[in-house]
Amino acid sequence: MAIPGIEDKGKLFIGGEWVDPDGSDRIEVISPHTEQVIASVPHANTTDVDRAVAAARDAFDNGAWSRTTQEERADILDALSGTLAARADDFAQCITAENGSPLIFSHLGQVGATFMVVDYFAKLARTFEFEAERSGAIMASSVVVQHAPVGVVGAIVPWNVPLFVTMFKVAAAIAAGCSVVLKPAPETPLDAYLLADALQEAGLPAGAVNIVAAGREVGEHLVTHPDVDKIAFTGSTAAGKRIASLCGEQLKRVTLELGGKSAAIILDDADMATTLDALLPLGTMNSGQACVAQTRILAPRGMADAVAAGLAERAEAMKVGDPADMETEIGPMVAERQRDRVEKYLRQGEEEGAKVLCGGGRPAHMETGWYVEPTVFADVDNSMRIAQEEIFGPVLSVIAYDDVDDAVRIANDSHYGLSGSVWGDPEVAESVARRIRTGQVNVNGFMLEPCAPFGGFKESGLGREGGPEGLGAYLEDKAINSFHAGEGEVVAMGA
Repeated sequence: MAIPGIEDKGKLFIGGEWVDPDGSDRIEVISPHTEQVIASVPHANTTDVDRAVAAARDAFDNGAWSRTTQEERADILDALSGTLAARADDFAQCITAENGSPLIFSHLGQVGATFMVVDYFAKLARTFEFEAERSGAIMASSVVVQHAPVGVVGAIVPWNVPLFVTMFKVAAAIAAGCSVVLKPAPETPLDAYLLADALQEAGLPAGAVNIVAAGREVGEHLVTHPDVDKIAFTGSTAAGKRIASLCGEQLKRVTLELGGKSAAIILDDADMATTLDALLPLGTMNSGQACVAQTRILAPRGMADAVAAGLAERAEAMKVGDPADMETEIGPMVAERQRDRVEKYLRQGEEEGAKVLCGGGRPAHMETGWYVEPTVFADVDNSMRIAQEEIFGPVLSVIAYDDVDDAVRIANDSHYGLSGSVWGDPEVAESVARRIRTGQVNVNGFMLEPCAPFGGFKESGLGREGGPEGLGAYLEDKAINSFHAGEGEVVAMGA
């Protein structure tokens, strides 16, 4: 597959320009479908990160970016939405090529969802009250409460939905008036080159967003850089704990969107066919490589066998193959190590006593590529590793429950708390949803709504993205107290 727009990118995007990297190391991007190198980009080193942070710092403190109004930032976001839309096909093809996401999902979940995020923050940037006056309770005082940008943001994004996750951070940072150093994952750096072009076309001032692709060690340098005020990270819980520790040493602001093991509760009055038709793609979206995938399917004990059989029948009918084919539903894992990880869990599931109803291995018709068959396990106990640990592949576990209280207990019996869903009578389902300890619960459907806060309870993270809450994560609250004493008087009170 051709990847428009990235063929000649041997540079890094720093200070609004394409600049030569400090070193000669390269990141080779390997197609998960062909297992062949499709492109390479510079591997940024710590000197490159220092340059990017310096550019972001200067833009925030001194440059044109530091003087923008909220309306001007909203205009930039509106323009960015237009430039992204004009190149939607290029972005979708690029993401499919670099991480193996089925092209239909790349269009809808990778790129289409991104437009919604950018459009939302453009609107919010125009209407958000960045400053408000309050009447003081002490003497004749008044207080101006300012919601000021936090400063320079280090944004570290994963490989599974790179553009979407990037814009949850970058669009909010732009709306707030922060500057950004973006570090894409080494598996998926290519779409960030297209994004840099789109940002330039949208008129973003120099240094407001800088892009340096690199691995974990260089990422840690960004996290601990003294001129970075906040880290926004999406990735594994293990990496998130490390980043939280590093930020804690500096009392650095941090937002972490981490792993998930989401439960979908099917109530006894749910329409079986309709529910299973909807649930299967929610459990296997992006070939299962999604933190919000609904992978624990909780069904009433008397319905569990039928639910498992129905999911297996549907999973066996899914098209597995070339992700560039618009009819493909399951593409490859992003890397060989990820396929190996998923296969390890498939073996462990059987060893623990779960029953494989479909899948369980590699598709026989795919001679190359890091593919795993969509797999449905039955007879799963929630204590099994396949029910407790994030697999990040197209693997569903059907778990039986005795009553609604038992379903809620099982759903909450997890280290994670990122997403979930409840299926059945809307009123009853909503009451059940309120009892699940997770950052997002859907009733009879699924949506990542940009106006709503997204993030997790427990080991699924800290803070929220999306909604006014997501914008607030890029702001510091500042109080300016004014005392209206008589002429020649000064009012002073202290703790």
